[in-house]
Amino acid sequence: MVHMFEGKWISNRMMAELTPRNIFHRQLQPLPLDCSKHRNQHILFRKSFVLVSRPSKAKLYISADDYYKLYVNGRFVAQGPSPSYHFQYNYNEVDVTDYLQEGENLLAVHTLYQGLINRVWQSGDQRHGLLCDLIADGITLLSSDESFLVSEHTGYAEIGTCGYDTQFLESYDSRAAEVGFQYPGYDDSQWLQARLCLHDDHVMAEQKSHMLVFEEKLPCHTRVQDNRITHDFGSNYVGYLAVTASGQAGDQIIIRCAQELNEDGSLRYRIRANCVYEETWTLTDGCCELDQFDYKAFRYVELELPPSVRVMHVGLKARHYPFELKTSMKPAYANDEDMRKIWDLCINTQKYGVQEVIQDCMEREKGFYLGDGCYTALTHMVLTGDDSMVRKLIDDAFATKFITDTLVTCMDCSFMQEIAEYPLMLVYLVLWHYNYIHDLNYLRTNYGKVILLLDAYRREYETDYLLKNLNKWCVVEWPMNFRHGYDVDIREGKICEMAHISLNAYYLHAIRTANHMASLLGLEPYRDEAPIKRAFYSAFYDPNLKLFKDGEHTGHVSLVGNSFAFAFGLEPEAEAVEQMMALYDRHGIHSLSMFCTFPMLMGFVRHGDDRRLKEALLNDESWRRMLREDATTTFEGWGKDTKWNTSLFHLTMSYGALFMADIDLKTLLGDF
Repeated sequence: MVHMFEGKWISNRMMAELTPRNIFHRQLQPLPLDCSKHRNQHILFRKSFVLVSRPSKAKLYISADDYYKLYVNGRFVAQGPSPSYHFQYNYNEVDVTDYLQEGENLLAVHTLYQGLINRVWQSGDQRHGLLCDLIADGITLLSSDESFLVSEHTGYAEIGTCGYDTQFLESYDSRAAEVGFQYPGYDDSQWLQARLCLHDDHVMAEQKSHMLVFEEKLPCHTRVQDNRITHDFGSNYVGYLAVTASGQAGDQIIIRCAQELNEDGSLRYRIRANCVYEETWTLTDGCCELDQFDYKAFRYVELELPPSVRVMHVGLKARHYPFELKTSMKPAYANDEDMRKIWDLCINTQKYGVQEVIQDCMEREKGFYLGDGCYTALTHMVLTGDDSMVRKLIDDAFATKFITDTLVTCMDCSFMQEIAEYPLMLVYLVLWHYNYIHDLNYLRTNYGKVILLLDAYRREYETDYLLKNLNKWCVVEWPMNFRHGYDVDIREGKICEMAHISLNAYYLHAIRTANHMASLLGLEPYRDEAPIKRAFYSAFYDPNLKLFKDGEHTGHVSLVGNSFAFAFGLEPEAEAVEQMMALYDRHGIHSLSMFCTFPMLMGFVRHGDDRRLKEALLNDESWRRMLREDATTTFEGWGKDTKWNTSLFHLTMSYGALFMADIDLKTLLGDF
């Protein structure tokens, strides 16, 4: 049941008076936006209240734009919400019963308005604020209003951004007057009254996905060299560095985080994903704690210390989506040591990598990407039996219809990108979800959205049954050095005029998938597939080579281009399957990357080729290469140097676990 808030959106005076601005546009129609003002705003709220007795049940309904961290009586409780659009903005329902006490109580919230145009949040839109209701034993105890106290936190100085303007690097100052604001004894006598947001236009929606969980990780190895202490946490994690240190006011610790070491043993804090993880912490007199707001993906940390500083504790507060493994390996794989290592690599990546959304990577982008997110979310659902991440992806992807009927690439954010294949992959995810969960009502709801999407593709891009003249980027395979010379001009930022095999295979299979959905729902087929197939074969199939060409006006044949026809069972004759297998055997799975590896593995499942499937999983240059290169989480490519900005904590290739899981994968992927 949706909670109806009594509270109002509140902020400080500056942010409360801002008028929301439009940040949405088509990718090829840029909208210049000045983000030099109102950025990196750390805004704090406090509200004291008295309880005659401790309630038997107390819930806090809370949200903030862009993000909040919640404290009750000085104790950290939770953070959120999951990224979402302002017209269906998520709020959290938090049980705070155990945090309350008889007598004086304090609610304290640290919020951030980042103010950047990026893939993380819908920010840069001049919307900020806090919204909350505290309800105990059915009675509203307090609601966000102008009785809350508010102050800017002056302890977070901006020292540049990292990634694709993904986050601010922090210079945290423990001398700031606001340090300790979350504790009951803090002096807030100089704080101002909160203001009602004058132009608020949020429409609230209950967050249906889970909230994050946290684990404290301690170093497994520590090295001291001169004034530098290096800690190794044993694996890449996503989270926050926790340090307790003592010194003199003004002492500064330099903090460097990394995912790997250089050959000489020093930290590679200029990480491959083009983030420079170097920040500072200025101490106050006596003992103090580091309180960085934003998170990073790292394994190692180096603290460069002044002579007078003593470090008492170092830890890593890992954050991740709740994960409980419910699926085992196939019995045929379980006794193979290398298979077990690959399985464990993928499981560890899924467990510690999935955040409030399925992110592309945890450092450079932190973006909720639709395409490879379909594979990652599917894998997460199969491994855990929890479909909440799949539903989040499906629901939020279809919500981008307000930007364009053909949807966008990255959800719940202010960065506008369109990749042609991704929405078509979403169609498959809708069916995969049904095949696993069997929720016919959810399928029925999404079928209507699928039809609107395919109608939009037909209206905008279809000519003579083929998609062409795309004003969306066609990725096909990424990075481009894995494209096998794909002979179609698919550069980002331009119109792709030629009809090509990759996109049209996705499209044809999406139509077939929609027709199968219609059959499951007892409806008439969406479209007649026959003329689309004829156009597809006429444009791309070479009956002499028994293989598919890359484009309608080229004779070039690639494994990349044929991988999609192979995956979707689009071969017009048995000899084509044989030729595709031979083409694959010449190049191997390691010659492909994240978007064509999954289809090839899918094709092996479809054709019952267990031998090639196992050989692909055990290929020396695929997952085993990651392990040889000291991977604890899956890379963005098969090796550290296979991409110019490789993320060493990238979720996509964790889908290897899907093909190792003890499930009926052929039925799940839809053999029709």
